[in-house]
Amino acid sequence: MITYERHQLANGLTVVANRDRTSQLAAVNLLYKVGARNENPERTGFAHLFEHLMFRGTRRIPDFDRPVQMACGDNNAFTNNDYTDYYITLPAVNVETALWLESDRMTGLDISARKLALEKRVVVEEFRQRYLNQPYGDQTMLLRALAYREHPYRWATIGLAPEHIEEATLDDVRAFYRRWYRPSNAILSLSGDLPEERMFALAEKWFGGIENPADTPSAAPLPAEPEQREPRRMEVVRDVPATAISIAFHIGGRTSRSFFAGDLTSDLLAGGDSGRLYQTLVKERRLFASANAYVSGDVDPGLFVFTGHLLPTTAPEQAEAAIWDEIDRLKNDPVPARETEKVKNKFEANTLFGELNVMNKALNLGFYEMLGDLSLVDREVELYRSIGAEEIMEFARRVFRPENSSTLLYTAKR
Repeated sequence: MITYERHQLANGLTVVANRDRTSQLAAVNLLYKVGARNENPERTGFAHLFEHLMFRGTRRIPDFDRPVQMACGDNNAFTNNDYTDYYITLPAVNVETALWLESDRMTGLDISARKLALEKRVVVEEFRQRYLNQPYGDQTMLLRALAYREHPYRWATIGLAPEHIEEATLDDVRAFYRRWYRPSNAILSLSGDLPEERMFALAEKWFGGIENPADTPSAAPLPAEPEQREPRRMEVVRDVPATAISIAFHIGGRTSRSFFAGDLTSDLLAGGDSGRLYQTLVKERRLFASANAYVSGDVDPGLFVFTGHLLPTTAPEQAEAAIWDEIDRLKNDPVPARETEKVKNKFEANTLFGELNVMNKALNLGFYEMLGDLSLVDREVELYRSIGAEEIMEFARRVFRPENSSTLLYTAKR
């Protein structure tokens, strides 16, 4: 269990604090509620581009990493479709260094034409190397575009096309910064051996004087994805070592019961060498070289995905039928209690182990506050424990329907 207290500054910044008396380290996590989902479809990839720009220095601090290193700290960041997250770990006695740095770059980022040009080149090169020129690099991008028609989850965090980044102007980028990088759109979460009152006082000291831009528009509601009513299919031919298949199904959002049932089901199917997909499709039937199942974990309704790489002797029709065989097994045969108990025990152990780390605590507190249900950080194990065989069968019958499926056949060039 993670103990915490929550406070909101007058400027709208949410602060969540956890006192960890067992560690000499402290973690400072700043989450901005902006991800790929908030981008203009004609200008995608901006959230990820901005993650890069935030390390390019401010007008007051030209080198962000140097003060962190001088304080014996470490820092990094990540972007996804729902939010952007920046985090610093350092000795608790140096926690103000992290707060000073983060408060400074919330408003003082030095976005020059030269710095923008440098980061645009870096991001475009990443796009090409990881997604366009890498074997299977565009697989998840194609699957997203197949499964979603309206919601901005239809594009990946990297964006729809390199041109969207290449054509970004200085005015475009500065406007993105003003709109999304502000106190009322951020969550500051801290973990370390400091009294919560002290953490709140430090947050007030370093962030309390920051004002929100007066002309900031409110976030527009995102288009809801219409219910899928027919199967979708796509086949592409690529220069890859083996043919791959993916089948995606729409499930509920991150706080829904559907997500938890789906996450548990994915662990049953793909929880290592003892998972059903490996045991049946790889080891026994020898149809796949590898097989996996996962949930996307998106805040809004996401996807449950089956995926695998075929052996050269396996026809695509055989592989697809084999996946549906496993689906039918879930629909019709109750999962033995020992099988679900193993998965639940593993989830609980991983959760408890993760709570030993101040960085994980700070990350989790920020994430669940962003979800709008902070107490969920301490209730997830209980939720997983409450899912039984009947609910797994009901989930499979409701979700794994042909009309709710999007199948991508990623065929190896002969």
